[in-house]
Amino acid sequence: MFARVALIGMGLIGSSMALAMRRAGLAGEIVGAARSAATRDTALRLRLADAMFAEAAEAARGADLVVLATPIGAFGAIAAEIGEVLEAGAIVTDVGSVKGMVLRDVAPHLPLNVHLVPGHPVAGTEHSGPEAGFAELFENRWCILTPPDDAEAAAVDKVAELWRRMGAKVEIMPAQHHDLVLAITSHVPHLIAYNIVGTASDLETVTQSEVIKFSAGGFRDFTRIAASDPTMWRDVFLNNKEAVLEMLGRFVEDLTALQRAIRWGEGETLFDLFTHTRAIRRSIVEAGQETAVADFGRRQPAQGE
Repeated sequence: MFARVALIGMGLIGSSMALAMRRAGLAGEIVGAARSAATRDTALRLRLADAMFAEAAEAARGADLVVLATPIGAFGAIAAEIGEVLEAGAIVTDVGSVKGMVLRDVAPHLPLNVHLVPGHPVAGTEHSGPEAGFAELFENRWCILTPPDDAEAAAVDKVAELWRRMGAKVEIMPAQHHDLVLAITSHVPHLIAYNIVGTASDLETVTQSEVIKFSAGGFRDFTRIAASDPTMWRDVFLNNKEAVLEMLGRFVEDLTALQRAIRWGEGETLFDLFTHTRAIRRSIVEAGQETAVADFGRRQPAQGE
């Protein structure tokens, strides 16, 4: 589909894209950019890319598809760096989980003859780095595209087809709507996970050894989410603050109502809520976005990993 793909950033998503494109034969050449020499060496050792560069502009030069796969806080600076070397007709996309800021920070730096098609594969694990990638990451997962109003239809269709061939299902929506939806389905849950793990570790009456020793399923799974890349999530909350704060306000209101039900012994209220949320969990499994197995569908390391 593309002669030269430049992956700017070679973490979990970038490395998984490289492997998925290799598997499906979607790119004639794959090059990458990473500031860390160790990351560049690892990407070459794993054959994720045909060449790796320290500077984003060097990777983007001559590419007909450029994918921004770094933490979103770096997008603006990267766009300014690559803007002058992009060829006419090239497509720039990204994999960040906040989309309004892509239109704000990236679009102004791109030439008018370059196509911007922001994207967000709703897939991932708590692991990061080039060794965390695997080609199956996007299979049966959603990729949301949020093209600007003036985006060329052919460019949008080509990015959509790329994701379909990597195994994903594609949805197109406005950037503002995306950021509101993801605030409650992804961003606020991560914020809660970071907070509850931090609260447990700070409690003076519970030592750290006890927290780890008695980590039952609920707390254990919160710690999995809270193990996600701190730079990425710092940038997410800073760049989607309005939507996150709106959803967090709603969550606090509902939590207060739940607190009241517990205080006053309103068992029926609690039972009805838990029954409703249990049904939602089952619907997620039935929709193919999760599995019912005990490991919650997480990829298990192969023997020897």
